[in-house]
Amino acid sequence: MSRLLAGRRAAPVVVGLFLLLALAAIGLLKGSGPVAGMDAVPDSFESSRAAALVAEADADGRDQLLVVLSRADGGELTAEDAADVETLRAALAEETGAEALGPMPSEDGKAELLVASIPSDASTDAADAQVEELRTLAGSTVPESLRVGITGGPAVAADVRGAFAGADLTLLAVTIAVVAVLLLLTYRSPVLWILPLTVVGLAERVTMGLLDVLGERASLAFDAGVVSVLVFGAGTNYAPLLISRYREELHRHEDHREALAAAWRGTVPAILASNATVVIALLSLLLAVAGRRVFWPLVPRPSDEAPDAAPHGLFARAARGVVRRPLISVLVSLLVLGVLATGLIGTRVGLAQDEQFATATEAQAGFDTLAAHYGAGQGSPHTVVVPTAELDAVTTAAEGIPGVASVSPAGTTPEDGTVLSVVGTASPGSAAALIEVRELRAAVHGVAPDALGGGPSAEALDVREASFRDLAVVAPAILLVVLVVLALLVRALVAPVLLMLVNLLSAVASIGLGLGVGLALLGVEALDVTVPLLAFLFLVVLGVDYTMFLVHRARHEAGGHGTAEGMVRAVGATGVVITSAGVVLAAVFAALGVLPLVVLGQLGLIVGSGCCWTPCS
Repeated sequence: MSRLLAGRRAAPVVVGLFLLLALAAIGLLKGSGPVAGMDAVPDSFESSRAAALVAEADADGRDQLLVVLSRADGGELTAEDAADVETLRAALAEETGAEALGPMPSEDGKAELLVASIPSDASTDAADAQVEELRTLAGSTVPESLRVGITGGPAVAADVRGAFAGADLTLLAVTIAVVAVLLLLTYRSPVLWILPLTVVGLAERVTMGLLDVLGERASLAFDAGVVSVLVFGAGTNYAPLLISRYREELHRHEDHREALAAAWRGTVPAILASNATVVIALLSLLLAVAGRRVFWPLVPRPSDEAPDAAPHGLFARAARGVVRRPLISVLVSLLVLGVLATGLIGTRVGLAQDEQFATATEAQAGFDTLAAHYGAGQGSPHTVVVPTAELDAVTTAAEGIPGVASVSPAGTTPEDGTVLSVVGTASPGSAAALIEVRELRAAVHGVAPDALGGGPSAEALDVREASFRDLAVVAPAILLVVLVVLALLVRALVAPVLLMLVNLLSAVASIGLGLGVGLALLGVEALDVTVPLLAFLFLVVLGVDYTMFLVHRARHEAGGHGTAEGMVRAVGATGVVITSAGVVLAAVFAALGVLPLVVLGQLGLIVGSGCCWTPCS
């Protein structure tokens, strides 16, 4: 098969066919994308059911924006300031076409609160544009002596989406730069790096088009930035594995097509075992078309080096040291892994609302001002949907919850229900706020079993608990799949278990290492609820990639040189390319750290640190 595809006539034809198919797919796979307004929480969760009823109770179909004003010098507002606030209220009402509520002065007299609104059925682009227009209007209406911040659900969502602006370009630029530099340093060819990036770029566009259609058809939301990272990371991760083996075979074969066929046979089992795609096949065909000239100016020739020469270099010396003192090496490795893993002890999982952004946003600044003068829970109250017949009993029960500041009706549902707004004292999404939700739900369920507790903190609690359940189910499933694939590749029983345990320990240690790095760089002591599962998934899968490539080469070398020498030769031959692939992945994931969202920064730092660490472990 490899000889047929790499043939002089077949390779250009197949490359052209794949290019045409890829370009056609990019053009045809154009959907309207995921349905706007989808939530991360399934419809069956209590917070989702409460949100659906609250939406029904919102007769005017508008989302609220909180506009909080305070003096720049921190003093009490004056009569002149009050007049400026009223001017802003009128301007907001005129701009939005709906009444702006307020002003509502704070108890300390140092802040005023206005409530504006925008249509809840607006598209995300329209909503973001409206938020930006209102912020511009507010800034131009009030004098510099007043600070004005616009926060609330639509404003926070606009800031989150704004954090992704230019993310794809940033990730692409970092990936191209890193891959180009690494391939230039490794092979000293100004041409070679173009081939894998061209293939991966096409694959990324096809993937995004496919997910665009799937998102539209199945009402699924996909994170474009993370998908791009995965496609570019995986694609540029596999490419050096094949290219490195191809370069080795060029020293053994005069015909570059025979060298490519040998490289394909030597690497495809490991690559396929780690879930390679048609990208690899297309890459190999591009190499077949380009031939050995792709390594210009240092073109490998059969006479350049002995085919079976003993490996040399840093990785080969390290491997020989491990073979000479295996027990000490194992104990030192376990000690290092254990020390790194201790970073997870006592780690808080779940970010409060004021920990979501690594850099200050206007929505966060507005929320901070609101919390300082009105209380942390004022901006994101809990909601309770209760049958109207049990309203009084539920209200009394809710008022008795520690941390609850006030309980007031906020609307009625078509099914004879009442929505209660329950203002707490804890920062939304914080550990204290989650405790408030648990106690609030327990209290109201004891009075009215059909009551539903919702709101941002309730949603955060549901997501947190669901994430823990997912981790408990998915992590063992991942390890089982890894064990089966390793057993099929190695054709043994004991070795796959040991290899799986090494990857497991390495992944846990990498999360601990990344957590420490993230604490130093981001200053956040907690992990976002989605990070443990995603980081574990990426680290285990990517770590297994390197393991499979190394073990497959070790089995090949052991056939002629014995197990110990075969492993030394395998490490010596693959150490550089595995480390280079790890650095590429680390740089691609680390690019997420330039975005202001803490969750992406944490994921990028943890997986990036792991990609550098895992090849060494």
